[in-house]
This record gives sequence, structure tokens and C-alpha cells, in this order.
Amino acid sequence: MKLGVVYPQTEMGSDPAIALDLAQTVEESGFDHLLAYDHVLGASHDREPKLMGPYTEESLFHEPFVFFGFLAAATSRLELVTGVLILPQRQTALVAKQAAEVDVLSGGRLRLGVGVGWNYVEYDALGENFSDRGRRQEEQIEVIRRLWEEPLVTYKGQYHEIDRAGILPMPGRKIPIWFGGLSTPAYERAARLGDGFIYAGNAEVAGAALEETREFMRRAGRDVSGFGSELMLMDVGGDDPDRWVSEVRAWKEAGGTHLSLVTMGLGLADPRTHIDTMTSFKRVIDDSGVLA
Repeated sequence: MKLGVVYPQTEMGSDPAIALDLAQTVEESGFDHLLAYDHVLGASHDREPKLMGPYTEESLFHEPFVFFGFLAAATSRLELVTGVLILPQRQTALVAKQAAEVDVLSGGRLRLGVGVGWNYVEYDALGENFSDRGRRQEEQIEVIRRLWEEPLVTYKGQYHEIDRAGILPMPGRKIPIWFGGLSTPAYERAARLGDGFIYAGNAEVAGAALEETREFMRRAGRDVSGFGSELMLMDVGGDDPDRWVSEVRAWKEAGGTHLSLVTMGLGLADPRTHIDTMTSFKRVIDDSGVLA
């Protein structure tokens, strides 16, 4: 099972030196990947319909493709993961181009995690339809993969039309597309279309969601053995080694292939404390032998 960290953007500030320090430190510590969330806009929650998500206009988020382009030059091995890019609020061909560019410049280190999001204010501001985002996402996946694999694409669907056009540079490989979310429709969509799924919470909750996803895969006639499964491990405390080991062991036993530590929301004092917690986590897991 591969171990990574979630970049704690809302608590790290915007200093590029801090971002570089974290990415290089986690790579040197032996982590396999770094995952970043995506929000283009933050919005005040004082509105109707209510916004129910955890972030506001005061929450800082780096733009993932620009951020990964920056980190690609400062790292050599670390996989760069969007977890998750809110795909339906973005232009499809542009996402295909940006993702291909990051993958080329990083030497094939991008994993594209996608979701549909919860913030309708972002959709409105970006000129996209919030109400049909799930249906559009399915067509987006098809279009993106064709643009990555075919030098000249002709396509006419319900939401997209391309007339003999393509992107260069092309990635030269099948960039993995993983889904993320907290709902049955997301699990079902990933079971048909995805290379993996990014779950959130703890091993018990994620394990039940993984089994639900696998059942959808069986119904779709897909082999569950090749499907990736990542747990973004949350709410484990800043200094609880026994629980760290217990959660990693439980996720491994559930069949998880990847796990990322989330340090946001733990009350950590500053960026250095986030980094120290990450490296302590890696050391504890390595010393425990739970992944041996």
C-alpha cells in the first residue's frame, strides 16, 4: 500500500518556500504521493440556497495544475494527485490540456482525481450548470481520454463537440482517472468509468464505501482487483501513533491500495508542525511493520 499526504492548503498560507519545503520533505521521507484539493472560488455561506460545505471565502486553495507544475520541478519521484478536481465546473478540453502538460513536465507523475463538488456559487461564477454536473462529468471523462490518446479527435455528444482537433503535447500514457465523493452515485460512476476512488474519513467508513463500489463494479462486469482505492485519513489526532497504525492496518485489510494523511483540522500550530506530524506518521508506520 502506498502512503501519501494531503497538502494542508487552508492552514499553510501562500509562501512558495513553505510549499517547496513540505513537498521535498515528504518526498525525502519516503512518501509516495502528495494530494491537493481544488476550489477556484470560496464563497460566503450567508445566502440561499444554503452552502453546506466546510470552506468559505476565507479558505486558501492553490490552483492544482499551476501548483503541480511548480512542484514538478522541485521533486523527482512524488506522484501528484488532484483529490479532487471539480471537473464539471471546468472546460473539458482545457482540463485535458492542463493535465497532459503537468504529466509531461513531471515525467508521468500525475494522477487525476475528479469529483462534482458542492459549491453552486463556483459553478455560477464559472458559467457552468450545477444541476447536470454528474451527467456532464461522464461525457467529460470520455472526451478527456480521447484527447489524451488520439492526435485528431472528432466528437459530438450531448455536451461537447470537437471537429478534427487535438492537443499537443499528448501525455504518451493513460493518465489514471480516479473519482472522489461521498455518495452512492459517485461510487456507481467510478465503478463504470474510473481507475480508482478516493474516499475520506476513517478505515471503517471507507471500507464500507469501497465494498459498495466493488459491488457496482461486479454488476458492471469489471474486475475489482485492478481498481485503486485511497483513504484520506482524517480525525486521527496530531499525536496518536497507536491509532495511526490501527487505521493503516484496517485499510490494508479492507483491500486499500493507497492512504493519505490529512493534517488539516487537527489544531496544529503552524506549517512546520504539519510537516513534523507527517514525517512522524511515516516513521511510525515504517517502524510498526504494518505494511511489510
